[in-house]
Amino acid sequence: MDVKSLLTEQARKFGEKNALLFEEKEFTFLEVKDYSFKLANYLLSSGLKGGEKVAIYLPNIPEAVFAFLGTFSISAVVVPLDFMLTEEEVINFLNHSEAKMLIAHPKKGIDFSRVINSCSNLEKIITCGKNTAGYQLWDSVIKSSSSRLPSSSFRENSLSSIFYTSGSTGHPKGVMLDYSHLDNPPEVLNYYLKGSDRDVYLCAGVPFSHIGGLDYILMMIYFGATLVLMERFMPLEFLRNIEKHKVTIFCIVPAMYVAILSLKGYDKFELSSLRYAVVFGAPSSDILLRRFHKICPNATVLNGWGMTETAAPNTYSPSDENKLASIGNFGFNMEAKIIDEKGNSLAENQRGELLVRGKGVMRGYYKEEGLTRSALSEDGWLYTGDIALKDEEGLYYIVGRKKDMIKVAGEIVFSAEVEEKIQRYPQVKECAVIGVEDKLRGEVPKAYIVTKEDKDIDIQDLKSFLQTKLAHFKIPHYFEVLDELPKNRTGKIDKQVLKMNDVSPGGS
Repeated sequence: MDVKSLLTEQARKFGEKNALLFEEKEFTFLEVKDYSFKLANYLLSSGLKGGEKVAIYLPNIPEAVFAFLGTFSISAVVVPLDFMLTEEEVINFLNHSEAKMLIAHPKKGIDFSRVINSCSNLEKIITCGKNTAGYQLWDSVIKSSSSRLPSSSFRENSLSSIFYTSGSTGHPKGVMLDYSHLDNPPEVLNYYLKGSDRDVYLCAGVPFSHIGGLDYILMMIYFGATLVLMERFMPLEFLRNIEKHKVTIFCIVPAMYVAILSLKGYDKFELSSLRYAVVFGAPSSDILLRRFHKICPNATVLNGWGMTETAAPNTYSPSDENKLASIGNFGFNMEAKIIDEKGNSLAENQRGELLVRGKGVMRGYYKEEGLTRSALSEDGWLYTGDIALKDEEGLYYIVGRKKDMIKVAGEIVFSAEVEEKIQRYPQVKECAVIGVEDKLRGEVPKAYIVTKEDKDIDIQDLKSFLQTKLAHFKIPHYFEVLDELPKNRTGKIDKQVLKMNDVSPGGS
């Protein structure tokens, strides 16, 4: 994607149409282009060249949109950093990526003088928000820089971005995406959902440090659509924004749907503008999606699939309500297969690891040749880590994650399958299943449950309910009721926290 040319064309075509809405602020396509080019020209005047790296450490605010687009406009490399990272983590990622410039927002616990002194490659910090002595202020950059077309060359196969996917592990794993990868998200959406300049997207709860956040920016400039931006996900405000701005498309994780459906009066909002409500990031029960569909009957509710490593999204489920649990087929720019542990391709309705190959697959992991070789075969197949099956119609279903498989006395249990059945119990709001150590069986399932408001739960009755739906070895050996489940930055349930804090006995 040639972002500089696309911004120029869309500003010419859509001019005074609103491109970006944030709280009470409005930015037209012409203004988005001008702000982005002002930053681009400042970066060039500061000595930055195409291929050099600009780290972005910002919450979901308009400046983040301009930072991405401005950096892309000079064919430099964007390194998005999660705004939840600590100072030490920021320093680690800056050093690993060799970022030359940092665009950041002041935050408690972050000392920029320590950051710049700890990063040998970092030459300059631009700060947004309140005055930060000693650093270049965003507002002065915008006021003093030209909005003329930046003088830079574009190469489709050059590196566009490094997305880090394992910041909490202490071992950075940077997914490298080229400029050609940036075309994939809007092309896939257009293939399945028919995007247009009439669409209004709502981005909430998906940080720009994740590929799903960048997708919203790409949809805006590719289609000439309007993007409504929320700094964080708040379920009530989310519904208000759909009603106020006549939103047509959004993508959120299952836990956010749960939060919306837990609101009092959630069904009182006017949501008739919605064309598509998409769930991404984790397996979702069709019951949850059907419940949401009742409040927006004009919309099509879909499951989607994709990874940072595949320049997500890559598939959407068919519009058939009976196929809601599916992620659809790989009909555009990508092929897929399912293999067993020995690498043999599996037949229909057999469970194994999902492998994909095609335009969206990453270049590799930055500075990690070993990890890249483990993830990518010589002939281009990416090992996704998802356990899936394909039915007779060629539709794929995600059963769970390879790392979430529980081995009970030699039998394989998929957490997602057990969670889906528990979710059907009337008193359950949400749940998570992990494997815990057991002296006799090796591992057994344990379920963490959050109940619906003012609802008590009878664990014995829940067990009886599950006995009609699951084989006995799949039924959780332990149950624990929590006020809430731990979640990560994107709203996904954080099972690592559950595993670290688990105090289940070893069993007997």
